[in-house]
Amino acid sequence: MGAFAPYIAVNILMKILLRGKNLLFPGMCVLCGGGLFEPEEIRLGLCLDCGSSFVPFEGMKCGVCGKPLISEQGTCLPCRNNPEHSYDRLWVLFPYTGKYRKLLTAYKFHKNLELASFFAKKINELIACEPLLKDACIVPVPPRPGKIKHSGWDQVEHLVKKLVKIPVSSLKSEYPVSRCLKRRKSKAQKQLNRTDRLDNLKDRIYITGAVPKKAVIIDDVITTGSTMEVCARVLKNAGAEDIYGICLFYD
Repeated sequence: MGAFAPYIAVNILMKILLRGKNLLFPGMCVLCGGGLFEPEEIRLGLCLDCGSSFVPFEGMKCGVCGKPLISEQGTCLPCRNNPEHSYDRLWVLFPYTGKYRKLLTAYKFHKNLELASFFAKKINELIACEPLLKDACIVPVPPRPGKIKHSGWDQVEHLVKKLVKIPVSSLKSEYPVSRCLKRRKSKAQKQLNRTDRLDNLKDRIYITGAVPKKAVIIDDVITTGSTMEVCARVLKNAGAEDIYGICLFYD
């Protein structure tokens, strides 16, 4: 104990200094603008009140795309009209509206990077309670070529880096991850409709590494589902057997 006493004392002192800094110069919650004082608030970039208000939809959901059902039973109309999917099932967490849209904007466009820890926490909670996702390998949707060089980062990749550091169990220290998908140059998807989005990505997503037998594709927003579909199709053609997807927001 005596040999480690100086290190323990320094550690305690650093915690006290950090606590003092946060009290004197607190960070600000990206939603309400209030101060961030608690360690968990600082880590996630949200005050406890705002963070606890983000609860995934728990009503009836489409068994394919994961979006909330209003009057349908089991499967939403778009999925019934387009029954062929390369993935087995999707999960989506939040609507891309109101405060939820503000949250993603703060992360994706204003680079509030600490929010990645909040999103990773929510994805981890989902995976922990979904038996289908047990032992699945994380596969991030690949960014457009040059995006990281231009902007300095990719929001999905940064999220995945936070997610895979979360301990899975006492037997497995991290989620497995495979960055086996790459993307060739193409137009920005947000400018196109569903048909054009599928055409835009045709032959643009390709395999560059080992393909897991059971994969869960991670993306930030799903609109038409074309990006998820193309990624899943490429994985399936390369030998993946079970393919799932998780998106933070649905539009």
